[in-house]
Amino acid sequence: MISADGITSTDMDRCINDFSAQSRTVGALASQSQIQIAMEFSSPELPALQLVLLLALIPLLCLRYLRQDPKHQPRAGGLKAYPLLGTLPHFLKNQHRFLEWTSGVMKRDPAHTVSVKALGLTGVAITANPANVEHIVKTNFANYPKGELAVSMLEDFLGHGIFNSDADQWLWQRKAASYEFGNRSLRNLIVDAVRFEVVERLLPLLERAARDGRTPDLQDVLERFAFDSICRVAFGEDPGCLAEESMASPAQSAEFMRAFNDAQSAIMARFMSPVKSLWRLKRLLGMEPERRMREALGTIHGYADRIVRDRRERDDAVAGNDDFLSRFAAGGEHSDESLRDVVTNFLLAGRDTTSSALTWFFWLVSAHPDVEDRIVREIRAVRDSRQESTGATFSFDELREMHYLHAAITESMRLYPPVAMDTHGCKQDDILPDGTFVGKGWLITYSAYAMARMEDIWGKDCEEFKPERWLGEDGTFRPESPFKYPVFHAGPRMCLGKEMAYIQMKSVIACVFERFSFRFAGGERWPGLVLSLTLRMEGGLPMQVNRRSQTINATAICSVRYYHN
Repeated sequence: MISADGITSTDMDRCINDFSAQSRTVGALASQSQIQIAMEFSSPELPALQLVLLLALIPLLCLRYLRQDPKHQPRAGGLKAYPLLGTLPHFLKNQHRFLEWTSGVMKRDPAHTVSVKALGLTGVAITANPANVEHIVKTNFANYPKGELAVSMLEDFLGHGIFNSDADQWLWQRKAASYEFGNRSLRNLIVDAVRFEVVERLLPLLERAARDGRTPDLQDVLERFAFDSICRVAFGEDPGCLAEESMASPAQSAEFMRAFNDAQSAIMARFMSPVKSLWRLKRLLGMEPERRMREALGTIHGYADRIVRDRRERDDAVAGNDDFLSRFAAGGEHSDESLRDVVTNFLLAGRDTTSSALTWFFWLVSAHPDVEDRIVREIRAVRDSRQESTGATFSFDELREMHYLHAAITESMRLYPPVAMDTHGCKQDDILPDGTFVGKGWLITYSAYAMARMEDIWGKDCEEFKPERWLGEDGTFRPESPFKYPVFHAGPRMCLGKEMAYIQMKSVIACVFERFSFRFAGGERWPGLVLSLTLRMEGGLPMQVNRRSQTINATAICSVRYYHN
């Protein structure tokens, strides 16, 4: 007979016999562990309820402790491993600064890997090792899907969209999206949407801020810009978040964006909980953050359902709509729910990743005037090299000539990747290239944020903002291995929108920097990190906006044009 946790009756008899002889020793270890943890890890940030529950479980886990295979010991990464609880107490103490803490731990570990595991709880391995990344996302890809556990925690938010599905369900969406991203008319639509939002809304908003001496929250502005852009491209919608003279979003769109942020915060809390199913109990009892999550999902689903409903009605009346949702829906029979999943997944990709990358870029460049100067000089050189009359637009080819700008964006995302960590499930026991054991059912996470801070990957200047590290001797951009720089992921799940994301970001930055300069208005503080599904800046990005002196042409229309061949 096999028990629910996989222990056979023979194993149980053996454990009971062994336990009768060793109970005093294990009891002493448990008591000592409880005392040590209480003394060493008392902290106002420590989740008291979780700690009490875990300490209460210690006696019940003694049997599992006695039968643990020494070969499957979690990698402590130099941390003190406690009996039964392993490295879990360290994790609990540092949850509030998880990115910084794990980066420091992995920096000290030669393999750049650490595991968080306690008996009875789901193990989590975290790595900043390029060889491990390649193993997870490419070499042994089949063993590391998103996995049932991760999918279940994201399901009520992302459904079974492309970012939260595996196997055939993921594959058909990947193929459909790959086809659409290769379609020139969709690329033209993206370019047109960016042009409109930049010229008609973003630049006028910044002009008003400079004129009136305001200090807008640039993170909020960029999130609204990205939201308008992705809605126009993906759904044929215009939320008009940057259209208001007051610099505030329309009420409905503002409510949706707040709900989107709340949902991501709740999702992150689920992943950060040592007890991975605890969120279900919290949802049942109406506890935070699940209570907020329920409210957020009502807003998100209502907004997405309206988009799907309107799109179906419009497609019935008008043939040939070019937006992504119409193209996707035309590719086969899809339920309203599956199209809602398309909406939420592409909003996450189109709004949050782009705005995150641009937010950290503008902050970093404002703190490095030498970098800003080189970017502006490059923009001016491109302007001077053209043979067209004043007011001509940036083409794709001209944006591609901006190698230093490309390097600066890439370097900014290296230090502050929009998706700081990516998590997969483990189907079968495995050993990573660095020797770390990963058990069946564990979660495995690679941290792009931590990888940027490893000297043996990026050199002793790894924590410095140096766009030059991406340039060859001839000044052209030189890419690195995606396993060393997994900002756009790698392997079969590599981001399909990578090139379009660069075009969008370069066009925004070139147009803005041609006219304006920025100074961080947040004082001497170093912006804090908000770890969500994307990396946000705590407290926003207040910026003083100034008209740039010696603007090349103050009346020129700054936009992007795609040449039709």
